[in-house]
Amino acid sequence: VAVSVLAGRLAQAAPPAHEMGRIERLIRYVETQKDMKFIRNGSEYTCADAAKFLRGKLDAMGGEVTTAREFIDRIATKSSMSGKPYHVKFADGRMMPAAQFLGEELKRIEATPT
Repeated sequence: VAVSVLAGRLAQAAPPAHEMGRIERLIRYVETQKDMKFIRNGSEYTCADAAKFLRGKLDAMGGEVTTAREFIDRIATKSSMSGKPYHVKFADGRMMPAAQFLGEELKRIEATPT
């Protein structure tokens, strides 16, 4: 039994360190937005709460992704329960799919030399 549990944990290893850094940068970007709300399953959340949620979801599902792009596509932009997409709501009332919001930030991250 212990061998099968260990094998299951190894199969669900976290993304490589470089990609984890990019994922954490995306989550910190969400976390630092002050005049924005994160919309999940029809409810509004602060960006600090959204970041906590995304970290928890990454802890639970991180073995399913190996890149920051996969994190966006599989974890950070839609409900794993309802399948509904997440959105962000800006102070002026504009809404944007979280996939677009995070995708644009990932492009900025990729364009910035490390």
